[in-house]
Amino acid sequence: MEIKAGRLVEPCSTRITLTGAWRTFVPVVDHKKCIKCNLCEIYCPEGCIHQVQSNDVKTLRAYAYTPEQIADLPKDETVFIPDLNYCKGCSVCAHECPRRAIEMVLEEK
Repeated sequence: MEIKAGRLVEPCSTRITLTGAWRTFVPVVDHKKCIKCNLCEIYCPEGCIHQVQSNDVKTLRAYAYTPEQIADLPKDETVFIPDLNYCKGCSVCAHECPRRAIEMVLEEK
């Protein structure tokens, strides 16, 4: 089965305004389990999961990642991460992940 990169639908309202501030749960990716199948990026209804090089600190900071979170990423790899400015915490990515590499955790504010 061939899986093409890209989204099934265009991103919704989150691209207009920052909506990540009101979510309750946040997706956390276990990069050791991730097989880079791209399903999380494809099925994200808000289009806020992206492929990023783990050493691209500028992009990771723009996606609201802390220095501690960036330090925990695998070194010099392509990783799939949600843009935390826009992620609503809907858990679609976690449900679609065939390896259960994404866990929804209560966000600490």
